[in-house]
Amino acid sequence: MTLTVGPRALGTPEAAWLGSGLLDGLPRWRPTPNGGADARPVERVLVVAPHPDDEVLGPGGAVRLLAARGVTVDVLAVTDGEAAHPAADRQQRQALAERRAGERAEAFRRLGVHPGRLERLGVGDGAVASCEQDLTDAVASRSGPGTLVLAPWDRDGHPDHDATGRAARAGCQRSGAPLMAYLWWAWHWADPSAGAIPLERALRCDLDRRSQAAKRWATAAYRSQIRLDAEHPASSPVLPSLVLRRAWRTFEVYLPEVVGD
Repeated sequence: MTLTVGPRALGTPEAAWLGSGLLDGLPRWRPTPNGGADARPVERVLVVAPHPDDEVLGPGGAVRLLAARGVTVDVLAVTDGEAAHPAADRQQRQALAERRAGERAEAFRRLGVHPGRLERLGVGDGAVASCEQDLTDAVASRSGPGTLVLAPWDRDGHPDHDATGRAARAGCQRSGAPLMAYLWWAWHWADPSAGAIPLERALRCDLDRRSQAAKRWATAAYRSQIRLDAEHPASSPVLPSLVLRRAWRTFEVYLPEVVGD
């Protein structure tokens, strides 16, 4: 499968997902310090994000709910997202990396979350698979039974997301940390009627109105991804509004992964 996104490749319409009814009756997951999806107490959350923006687009609502309940939120930023505009030269990519880091910081501020620790691993954007073992080691060494890991589903559809998901799963198997997989690009390429997403084991996290509003405001902080870039006028936004709309749902969907002991 080749993931294609653009003005003429907007993917599965959000109305198709919401109108399918498949997401309505999912079992509910309410993130609290007293118990994650597997009922183990949550002392800390480790958000693993392949690119700057994934930490909000996928799990931003749950992260906000947990942070509001006093749970420490740490972030493992895998890449700096410097390859978002393929035509950029080396200097422009370096500038974009720092710009996107600033956008992430602003997004967390708008979300109402202050990460206890944010680590930028500096893996090459688009090259996560080549560093998968190192990422596995990073997740394993930074998690444990009291840490809830939020990472992409390992079949989300973007190579970096998939590699990050595989590494997170392997890392959690070593550390014993519970893992909840979030989805982003899967909503783009999957067909609600085809059953490609294993919704039979999915959980739904409903967001209160403040969390919905905060998440939507936070997504607007990623300006380099949602607006035309003056330095690259031929480029289209990475996240057109019809794609970004998936992040504005009143709920989030997670796939609890059975890992560890």
